[in-house]
Amino acid sequence: MWTGDSCGHVDMWTGDNCGPVDMWTGDNCGPVDMWTGDTCASGASRSELVLQHVGPDVLTPENNNDKWCYLMSPEEFEEQFKCCICLHVHSDPVSIVCGHNFCLDCIEGYWDSRGRWECPLCKRTFKKRPELRINREFADIIDFIKRSLRAAREDGGVDAVAPERRHETNKVPCDICLGHKATAVKSCLACQASYCETHLAPHGKVAALQRHRLTDPATFSSRHLCRIHDEPLTMFCKKEQMPLCASCSEGKHQHHQVVPLEKESRRTKSHLRATKVNVVQMIQARLGKMEEITNSLDLSKKVTERELQSGAQVCSKLIAAVLRQQAELVEELERRQEEAEQKAEQLLAELEQELDELRTKGGELQHLELTQNTLDLLQGFQTLGALPPSRDWSQVSVCSDHSAGTVRRAVGRLVGVCQEAADVLSAEEVDRMSRYAGVFSLLPQPGSTCIIWTVGSLTLFFVSAVDVTLDPDTASGWLLLSADGKKVSVSGQRTPLPSSPQRFDTCVCVLGKRSFTCGRRYWEVEVGHKSEWDLGVARESINRKGVITVRPDSGYWAICRRNGGSLSACVSPSVPLPLQETPRRVAIFLDYEDGSVSFYDAEAKTHIYTFSGCSFTEPLLPYFNPCLQDNGRNAAPLVICPLARGK
Repeated sequence: MWTGDSCGHVDMWTGDNCGPVDMWTGDNCGPVDMWTGDTCASGASRSELVLQHVGPDVLTPENNNDKWCYLMSPEEFEEQFKCCICLHVHSDPVSIVCGHNFCLDCIEGYWDSRGRWECPLCKRTFKKRPELRINREFADIIDFIKRSLRAAREDGGVDAVAPERRHETNKVPCDICLGHKATAVKSCLACQASYCETHLAPHGKVAALQRHRLTDPATFSSRHLCRIHDEPLTMFCKKEQMPLCASCSEGKHQHHQVVPLEKESRRTKSHLRATKVNVVQMIQARLGKMEEITNSLDLSKKVTERELQSGAQVCSKLIAAVLRQQAELVEELERRQEEAEQKAEQLLAELEQELDELRTKGGELQHLELTQNTLDLLQGFQTLGALPPSRDWSQVSVCSDHSAGTVRRAVGRLVGVCQEAADVLSAEEVDRMSRYAGVFSLLPQPGSTCIIWTVGSLTLFFVSAVDVTLDPDTASGWLLLSADGKKVSVSGQRTPLPSSPQRFDTCVCVLGKRSFTCGRRYWEVEVGHKSEWDLGVARESINRKGVITVRPDSGYWAICRRNGGSLSACVSPSVPLPLQETPRRVAIFLDYEDGSVSFYDAEAKTHIYTFSGCSFTEPLLPYFNPCLQDNGRNAAPLVICPLARGK
């Protein structure tokens, strides 16, 4: 098929007797040169024919032989090797049985879309799908020409065209002129047309046309024409996001959503403007956040310095109080010792005096006993027989432990001093929490849910109060939830519930529906006289199956009460929380950015405990555990309190 020899005049595809067939035309002929139409040596390949006609050294960019330049332009050269389906230079060329060549993808797509097998050129039909044969020599020619054209263009582009034709290839005709078309000087992107000087004039005079964007005609013609149909690109396929000509929109894209190109351009510009505004807003938001973080860091440094000073002052006061109590204790013990010594000396002196009197009385009685005269004995005994007055010493004693209770009382006074310091620190912390809530001495915004606390002369507004509701999908089967999702208690028997990863299966726990990933949140829970309960927050990813451990490293930040005793912070080891009164209503305050969870006695307005320095990296949920009934002693429910303004 390449040489033109008849090979016995048998077609290699069909087996029919025929003369030599040209691969481009399909006509019976002798070997024909594809450029001149002259017959040529039958033993030469097409690649050799090209070289024979043009010369072996002409098709290289290094050679300046004018035969290449004046033979044909690169565009004309490409035109000789275009696929009749895609109108591009052949890619992966194949031949069918009639001898015509096509791109592999083009001919397969053509047959798939038609539903019958025919040649697009000669319209010859086939009973079955023809076998496609790779035309290797033709592919070599195509590859050779592509490389040669690419080298020529890289070497000079349009310089490969003959000088007398170069000016003509750059000319774009006016789309408005009738008959002889003048050369266009500008092309309009909005009108999708090219204009000569005369027809371009309205674009400089009419206000509506003055807004149109003009461009170079040569650039416009190459960029705004369909590569397949050589028609203006006036439509846009939304499915494949590509511009189309009218023929494309009525062809393979006819079932796609196609809109006018100008309409899509307006929509894109509108979307671009909205995106630009969004980007500006995002930049401003991030600049604001950077400023906020910087200010927070500066404030943190000031707060730390203030805390260091406050801590040093408190410690100095405590040390001074200890030294003062020590001095007072020594002084009191020495005074008591001195008083005991003085009392003992008085008693000893009094005893010494009585001993002297008794010794004198004993001597007189002994002398009287030696008297022989009876009358003198009787009269003398009446005078000397009475004992001298003295104290009943059986009831007199001196306490050797005169300091008993003194040290204990001193320690008690020290405890009082420490408690006063703790109260001061607690008040300062409440003050700081109010500032964290953003409303110290500041009225809340209208319509916001607000909790107002009055502590002495200080008024605190917690503007971040939230409405918490229990999530039944997380509740254990042992729990009873109220219809409004505000109460939870433990049932006497387990309710069969569908198993899910969100549900607690063993522990009698439940979580809130709403999760928190930022900001400050506040809610209250009534615990009443329950002897056991847990309250706090938990990570969304906590383990909910089997026995759970409530502590921060397991994703829980909570406090609890057990066996009717005092409260404890759920950490390892447990931290007891001694309080003057057990709270009946507990307030929980979460500051996500600060990494803290604080608990308060909502009725007494006093601080209970704070988890600080936490690193929250995922959503947090309110956590509730009403604990077991304990034979009815702990049957009361946990109740989420409604939060009213000005409470």
